[in-house]
Amino acid sequence: MKVLGLISGTSHDGIDACFVEFDLLEETLKARILGSGSTKYTSSLRSAILASLPPEVTSFESVCKLDTQIGQEFGQVAASMVAKYGAVNLVSSHGQTMYHWIDDHRALGTLQLGQTAWIADAAEASVISDLRIQDIVRGGHGAPLVPALDLLALGGQRGRVASLNLGGIANVTVIEDGKLVTAFDTGPASALIDAVVLKYALNPKGFDDRGRIAASGSVNQVLLNRLLADPYYSEPAPKSTGKELFHIRYLERMSNELTIDISPVDLVSTVTELTAVTVANALRDYRVKTLFAAGGGVGNETLMGSIESKTELSAISFSEVGIDADYKEAFAMALIGYLSIHNLPSTFEVTTGTKSPPILGKITPGPDGYSVPEPLRSFPKSLVVTSD
Repeated sequence: MKVLGLISGTSHDGIDACFVEFDLLEETLKARILGSGSTKYTSSLRSAILASLPPEVTSFESVCKLDTQIGQEFGQVAASMVAKYGAVNLVSSHGQTMYHWIDDHRALGTLQLGQTAWIADAAEASVISDLRIQDIVRGGHGAPLVPALDLLALGGQRGRVASLNLGGIANVTVIEDGKLVTAFDTGPASALIDAVVLKYALNPKGFDDRGRIAASGSVNQVLLNRLLADPYYSEPAPKSTGKELFHIRYLERMSNELTIDISPVDLVSTVTELTAVTVANALRDYRVKTLFAAGGGVGNETLMGSIESKTELSAISFSEVGIDADYKEAFAMALIGYLSIHNLPSTFEVTTGTKSPPILGKITPGPDGYSVPEPLRSFPKSLVVTSD
């Protein structure tokens, strides 16, 4: 089965795609990556998304327009991938997270936009989407979703291994001798870094390229200590968070409470160190011996250097297991689509807190309707990845 995975992460900068052909042989899932790519949002759409995110106030009109426009741009990416790599049996679209509702340590709802009817029409295939809510209904956090992939890709590793993903939010999956131990969001990855860079126009790219801004400044220890005192970091796993908590006004409020004057460059240094400390603390808490890393934050050399120094671990790129670290989440969406359409769950009690792992997603029929393959009896035991 050929599945196209699509996602825009919590950095809200564009759409990642991974086109995968899956074939199950006994208990081994073979995945051939036909192609992958990343497409930036149009500048007008990205501006509209950022203007609608917490703590900004939005309207139903804005939500309706965003749902359509995001869906159309996802559809354009899907159409280009199909034109380049051939027809697809299923599109698995995560969409764009706009809000993740956490109250009193519980996930109560989640909203991803990107109207799937546009994607189904453009790709001429059915689309599975809304991949988090069933987990939340069953008492889980609906996040993180990547542990299903982590387990299959890293389950053959010996000892205690962690998979770290650095997007807008950082999350870790811990595996020991082929069994999931835990998974959770550790806190911000680039969320606060990007927020400062954007607010003060420190880089026209909108992010701290290779961590150069952070490297040129100094960490303000007083502010760092205040940020580290946030109750989120002491909450037990499973747990999840997002830009609903970690945004520019949150950071400004913390600074104002301390009545300190700190330069924008030093702010970038400080929130970069915040990410490094909170990630390192999480890894140390679980006595991780081997670390794999993926996501856009891996390119931040200052951040990665600090994490490696604090943990005394040398991060291994997820690319070493055959999946490009930049497209890990898009591959994971393709995997979840494959599992869901075959009637298999993709989340676990120890990773999201779900009471009973559900089948994820909703189906939008393609132009010719939809078909559902025969259900699979059990979760695959291993994953073998190849690429063209």
